[in-house]
Amino acid sequence: MAKKKLESSLVNMVVVLTVITVVSAVALAAMNQATLEPIKLAQQQKTEAAIKMVLPEFATLDSKTVNVDGEDVVCNYAYNSAGDYVGVAVNSFTTNGFSGYIGVMVGVDKDGNITGYQILQTAETPGLGTKADLWFQKDGKGCVIGMNAKDNPLFVKKDGGEVDAITAATITSRAFCDAINRAYKAIKYGGNK
Repeated sequence: MAKKKLESSLVNMVVVLTVITVVSAVALAAMNQATLEPIKLAQQQKTEAAIKMVLPEFATLDSKTVNVDGEDVVCNYAYNSAGDYVGVAVNSFTTNGFSGYIGVMVGVDKDGNITGYQILQTAETPGLGTKADLWFQKDGKGCVIGMNAKDNPLFVKKDGGEVDAITAATITSRAFCDAINRAYKAIKYGGNK
């Protein structure tokens, strides 16, 4: 015996689409809930690794959230085993990148000199703006390691500053400098240790 086919009516279509929508929403919510903790753990591990990369050797950290221009920035103050302050790793960012948000972990020693940085998040143009992960490092063409922006913010040479911009990615370079300058504001507002 053949099954009777559902009649193609507006009511039947609405019911079927509603059921599909509800089932899809429940499945997406369950998947989101299942991946929430692993994603959070992965982000935490990435942040911890970045802190270790940008600071001199340290034994303990003391984190403090500071409001900079209406946005929260986390400062991770580092101390050696004797309890002496060795520097701070600032989880900084800018929204001025070519593709918007760029997250940068910036290391600054006790004298205010940049000890390192790690790009944590970016959506910049591959092959151009993504070069920021190496361009401003110690052996990069636009090296900022050792610079101090405590009293004089960093700017690209095109804007009268000292930083060599990434070739064909001036917007990204300006944004990177903005993230560094935001880190120094956070240190200033958070109080030097």
